[in-house]
Parts: sequence; structure tokens; C-alpha cells
Amino acid sequence: MVVTGPALLLVDLQRGFHADGWGPRNNPDAEDRARRLLDAWRGAEWPVAHVRHDSTEPDSPLRRGAPGFAFLDGFGPESGQTPHRNPEAAFTKRVNGAFRETGLDGWLGTLGVDRVVVAGLTTDHCVSTTIRGAENLGYDTLLARDATATHDREFDGEVIPASEAHHTALAHLDGEFATVTTVANVIERFELG
Repeated sequence: MVVTGPALLLVDLQRGFHADGWGPRNNPDAEDRARRLLDAWRGAEWPVAHVRHDSTEPDSPLRRGAPGFAFLDGFGPESGQTPHRNPEAAFTKRVNGAFRETGLDGWLGTLGVDRVVVAGLTTDHCVSTTIRGAENLGYDTLLARDATATHDREFDGEVIPASEAHHTALAHLDGEFATVTTVANVIERFELG
């Protein structure tokens, strides 16, 4: 099957990121905006890859078997797909990048996809690593900046606010690894609304 539109890559939209211990976060509407993209992709019958992290850390809320490993409500592959629809698939990663040892690249290749739109958590970790990997593999990549978020970071004893970490990560990606845009722009660009 060859698809006519880009694939949507939803990264780490898991219950574990709503657990205590992550610290302050920016963009509380990121998941709602990612759902808007997901609804648009499903309406267009374009492929969706739901990626989640299976942490190797024994105390991580994102490890397999922990409640936080599950997708957030409303995310994850849609059940009861019909044969004429483009597929949704789940991929599990053990590292930050969604393309490493997950089968994601092969799945996209089978579908003839060469353009991806990325959303999810967190901007400066798994989203960034996934985007860099996508660009390195030759995908035309868009990042929906308002459908991603991160947490405060600490470095050299200084707290870097989540909004600053998010903005800096976007600046590092834009133009070099991806086109950084908004959910509204993605929907308009691909005539999904």
C-alpha cells in the first residue's frame, strides 16, 4: 500500500509522563493539540505511528509493566481498523530515538512515506532525538511545536525553566533537522480542516 499523505509520529504520549517527579512543565495543552492532529490524520486515513518508551531504569514510570507504560487515554492504535484504511501501528523503543531497533523506518518504507509530522514528549529528549534520526534517514520532517512539551532541567546547579528548554530545543531543530511549525499550520498545509 502506498499512501498519499505524510505519517504522524506520536512520541511517548504515555501515562508515565503524568507521574510525580518530572518537575514543572511547559505547554499544558500539548496532549490536546496532539489529539487534534491524531483526529485529522484519522479523518484523512493517513498512517499514524504511536511510539512509546520502555525504560531500562528499574524505578521509571515508563518501564514495561508499570502503569505509566500505557498510552494516555485517546492515544495508541485505533481498534477495529478496516482494511481500506491506512494503518496505525505501535512501536516500542528502549532508547530516545524512535527509529533505532523499532521497525519504524521499515514500516514507513513499506507504505512509501517520505514525510513525517512529529508531536509528543519531551521536546528536548525523545522528540528531538526522533527528529534528528528522521532527518538523517532522509525524511522531510515537520515538528508541531505546540503539540510537544518538556520539563524544567538543571545544569551546573542552575534551573533551566521548561519554557526555555523547550524553546532552545526548537531552535536547535528548526531549519537543520525539521521545519518547526504549529498544529494549525500543519492542518492548513495538508488541507485537513
